Amino acid sequence: MGTEIPQHLLDELTDVRLPRGVKRAEISEFHELNGVRIPVYRCSAVVLGSGAAGLRAAVELERRGVDVLVVTRKLFWGTSAFSGSDKQTLHTACTKHHGDDFTKMAQALGAGGAMDADVAYVEAVGSIDAFAGLKYLGLPLPQDRYGAVLRYQTDHDEFGRATSCGPRTSRLMVKVLVEEAIRLGIPFLDHSTAMSLVKSGSGESERAAGLVIVNRTNHDNPYGLSVILSPNVVLASGGPGELYRDSVYPKNCFGSLGLALEAGLELTNLTEHQFGIGTRRTEFPWNLSGTYVQVMPYVYSTDAAGQEYNFLADYYRTTQELVSNVFRKGYQWPFHASRTLDFGSSLVDLAIFQETRLGRTVWLDFRRNPEAVPGDLPFDLARLDPDVRAYLENNNALLETPIARLQRMNPLAIELYKQYRRDIARDPLPFNVNHQHMNGGIDVDIYARSSLEGCYAVGEIAGTHGVTRPGGAALNAGQVFGQRCAAHIEARLKREPQSQDSEHLRDALGYALRWLGRNVDNAEGIALDALADEIQTRMSDCAGFICRVDDVAPALQAARRLNRRLAEVGINISEPRHLSEGVLRAQTALLSEAVLCALDHYIRQGGGSRGARMLRSKAGTRAPLSRLGPLDAYRFLAENESQREKKMILRYTPEAGMTIFERPLRTIEDTGKIYFEKNWGAFLTGEIYP
Repeated sequence: MGTEIPQHLLDELTDVRLPRGVKRAEISEFHELNGVRIPVYRCSAVVLGSGAAGLRAAVELERRGVDVLVVTRKLFWGTSAFSGSDKQTLHTACTKHHGDDFTKMAQALGAGGAMDADVAYVEAVGSIDAFAGLKYLGLPLPQDRYGAVLRYQTDHDEFGRATSCGPRTSRLMVKVLVEEAIRLGIPFLDHSTAMSLVKSGSGESERAAGLVIVNRTNHDNPYGLSVILSPNVVLASGGPGELYRDSVYPKNCFGSLGLALEAGLELTNLTEHQFGIGTRRTEFPWNLSGTYVQVMPYVYSTDAAGQEYNFLADYYRTTQELVSNVFRKGYQWPFHASRTLDFGSSLVDLAIFQETRLGRTVWLDFRRNPEAVPGDLPFDLARLDPDVRAYLENNNALLETPIARLQRMNPLAIELYKQYRRDIARDPLPFNVNHQHMNGGIDVDIYARSSLEGCYAVGEIAGTHGVTRPGGAALNAGQVFGQRCAAHIEARLKREPQSQDSEHLRDALGYALRWLGRNVDNAEGIALDALADEIQTRMSDCAGFICRVDDVAPALQAARRLNRRLAEVGINISEPRHLSEGVLRAQTALLSEAVLCALDHYIRQGGGSRGARMLRSKAGTRAPLSRLGPLDAYRFLAENESQREKKMILRYTPEAGMTIFERPLRTIEDTGKIYFEKNWGAFLTGEIYP
């Protein structure tokens, strides 16, 4: 940012106020069961979640004339509204210079493996419409004087397809989509937690028919139990933010993968996550990617007595190598096992992991330049790797201190922390390596359809990503599939209008009433805090980004024991205000078992370290090096590249438990042979919508 930015513009892009005054949903009728009066809502499509992906689906549905209802646990709460990074990225096809190649972009999206080729192509092609729609709604995406959108390079991105509105990109996306939802008169049902999917039919004719929810504002029955009847259910509730202790998700972001498991939906790639450095969840969780590290702040640790340690100097051989790899964390932000080798940038994450295991606190200090490696020359802007110096030089940022460099390149990154009463020009930031994103999720096709007819998944809950993804591709995927599912739902409703009734409604409501009756004031049940602590400790310690192979099977057995215990004694929901949390903690317990089951299967099938997880093993063939010698304690299994060509699918039923199978990746036809005259008819008749 070479131009001085006025304070009021900095404020507008960091302190983003979301509009209120959305339309409230109206009850259609009441259902009586066992003397309990239960409100019923009816609609042609229901969207669970009010983040950027769910709102895009709702807006696109309403614009197509589909009667839609948005159900949310807390209006505009979650990762879209409260998460981000230095300049949070939206990754789309690039239109600058010579434009882009959709096939090459699709290949980049799926480069790490385990991603269907048709889904990758859909995300690449659909990014143009999704991007243009956001611009039309008022998203302030930056452009040059010729109208080309400004771009930069992000992680797993060699082309430079990234763009940003600043640290609040996804919140600004929510803002413009909410404004459109208000204009369209879309109804919202706030303070609502989904307990289960309502289904109709059985066997091959089984399909989604709505949701059973707990609504905190509903006083028609003791539990706030309500039901939404709809032949089309769009799950857009985000990722499993409460699955790990070391997490950069805002608190109370649970997602609905546990609900999907209980409904028997097929999930995929549950082994694939993203981990990276960020400020701690106990203060203000935020990703420390991009310019936060490209300005090369001093990274150090302190022990309980306040003693400082220049710990990265134990890992890198020279000061120049150390600072250049701190810089590279900016666009190589996610941890990757292979980047711990040859003194790469993920050695930074490994060093941080080791420091935290020693009980030390790790800090970023923007007031000080990095300390020298013992025996080497001190930090000097004249001694940087060529790629590092070129980047700083091109951005006029060869300044004396990290905070000056940050002020020059990205003053919004400083303002963001000021919004949360942290002045990084004055105080260092404590941080660690956190769980940041679930790359797996509900297995979907090119229209976001799940394995259950009538049930769709968009956003982070959808398992559209493979092992790796370019930074910002998730925001794009949510927008693209929000459009795709809306188009498919509209076509289906035109072809065959569907009933909003369900013969299994009484069964679903009866189960919900029994579950709530059993677990409310259940003194014998597991306390919610204890349940959360057990799940999160096990996942962070046994299934985090540094994962000992020998720990996985015992962790899986412990997760199974926990779920058996929940089935036997239940949980203790001691107060009505904890009803929602109780439902979600129980679903998270099931999800934790599923993730560990998938990881155990992957290891037993000969899987190695890939994506954001290092599988430590004495039998490992690779070991990182440090300045002080080999790090044999972190010897790891190398990736088995043959597994890139398939996806792991997991399905749960109460009778069979977790079952896993693998399928080859879906391919895509030669899109160069799709001609206008031959394919126009398929569009006009709706044949393109299966």
